[in-house]
Formats: sequence, C-alpha cells, structure tokens
Amino acid sequence: MSRDVIFDLGGVVFRWQPLLLLQQLFADRVPDEKTAQHWAEQIFQGFLPGSDWAEFDLGHIEPEPLAQRIAQRTQFDVRDIGHLISSIPPHLIPIEGTVRLIEKLKQAGHRIYFLSNMPRPYAEYLTKTNAFFEHFVDGIFSAHVHEIKPKSSIFEIAQNRWALNNDVVFIDDVQKNIDAAVDFGWQGIQFSEPTQLHEELIKRQYL
Repeated sequence: MSRDVIFDLGGVVFRWQPLLLLQQLFADRVPDEKTAQHWAEQIFQGFLPGSDWAEFDLGHIEPEPLAQRIAQRTQFDVRDIGHLISSIPPHLIPIEGTVRLIEKLKQAGHRIYFLSNMPRPYAEYLTKTNAFFEHFVDGIFSAHVHEIKPKSSIFEIAQNRWALNNDVVFIDDVQKNIDAAVDFGWQGIQFSEPTQLHEELIKRQYL
C-alpha cells in the first residue's frame, strides 16, 4: 500500500552538529563543548519563532543583515558570524543511512516528501549538490512559503499542496515539531539515528 512519508532535512537527512561546527570555526573562543553550547544558544536562540535565525529560515532577512544582528547581540565580530553563516551549507553532509531509507521507501512504492525549516540560500545549495532530491515527489522549504515549523500553518500548506491521504507519517529530530504534526493529524516519528528509524518504519509496516 502506497503511503505518504515526510522528512525533515537538517538533523534527519543531513548532519547538523552546530556545537562541533562552532568549535571547528572558532577554536580559540570556543575551546570545548560547554562553551559551544553557550554560544549556540546565543547565536541561534533555539531557532524559536521571532528569533533572528527564525527570520532567516522564514526568508525575511538576508545573510548580511542577519550577521549584523547576531554580531551586535553576541559581540562576535560580524565577519566571524558571516563566516559561520556561509560555512553551514557545506557542513550539512548527507546521512547515508537516512538516504538509503529514502531509497527503500521509494522502492516500496511510498510517496516521499520533505518539509524543512531552511533559509533560501541553503535550500538552493542543498538541492543543487545532492542528486537524491530526485527521490522526493516534492518538498517545502520554510523560506519559500514564509511559514515555519512548529506552526500549524506550514503543515496545512503541505497537506493542501500535496493532497495527502489519511495515513501520513512525519519524521523530524525535534520533539516540538513532532508534537505539532501529531496535533495536526499526522503520525510522527522522532528521529535519533537511521537504525532507530529503520526499526520504527518496519514496526509500522512501511518496509
């Protein structure tokens, strides 16, 4: 039976390790994980609606003014923040186990989509540099629709655009996004790593 499977991208299909990235880019200022955690909270603000980075994900601000806002708040040099912003796309390396699962789900006859909080320049980079996007029937980046998870409006856009059936499963690494999807009427699987997801998909008879 063909079913609809929707993937988040960052942290599910692509590696997303901001603490590691901060330590790699700013070794002198961010020498350990505890310090990285502090600066991640200051820079990304939990990606909460209304935060600077959420505005970037929504497509409401470009990289340069974003860097200026964050630098002003954190006292980082604006050039360093600009370097961080531009370093994120190549940091988003595909998680091979998840890509294999996408391929298996497609081979099993399921319809595969993505729903991602992602700023426009990152979306363009990822779709141009990863051939496996051809496995998706369609996808939504937050910056293209100016809506963001966990708001119900982005789930409604997806539901209407794709004419989804009544047996939808949404896969995300963030619990609040899973909770929002379940409240909307979808099933949810919180992702931790590919083996866990594989087992969950077998349990639910997707594979």
